[in-house]
Amino acid sequence: MEKTLVIIKPDAVKKNLIGEIISRFEKNGLRVAAVKKIKMTKEEAKGFYIVHKDRPFYESLTDFMSEGPIVVMVLEGENAITKVRKIMGATNPAQAEEGTIRKDFAENIERNAVHGSDSQQSAAYEIPYFFSALEIL
Repeated sequence: MEKTLVIIKPDAVKKNLIGEIISRFEKNGLRVAAVKKIKMTKEEAKGFYIVHKDRPFYESLTDFMSEGPIVVMVLEGENAITKVRKIMGATNPAQAEEGTIRKDFAENIERNAVHGSDSQQSAAYEIPYFFSALEIL
């Protein structure tokens, strides 16, 4: 069983979309192995998105991700990473397919409702950023 990290971002939490988003993943055969609602500090957001530190959007992204509560979760299933990416849709909601989370709920390329690990290597870094082994069931 492959595991991946998903974050419901502050924009989607504020719009009360947590249940709807989790439901879309579950209806597609993914299982929630861990979930919690947290509020990251700016420093925690910078640490999580450290791979983007030299990109022009780094400051605005970390500001956004620390502006309000988020829901972090570990999802598992067959081909979980690929499946999650398909359900989420393209990063830019204008390019996302109809029926995807980002097409339906995102405001723009940054405030795009959800984050998901893009590879097994990313998942291996991202999951333990938020969860200890004891929290993943």
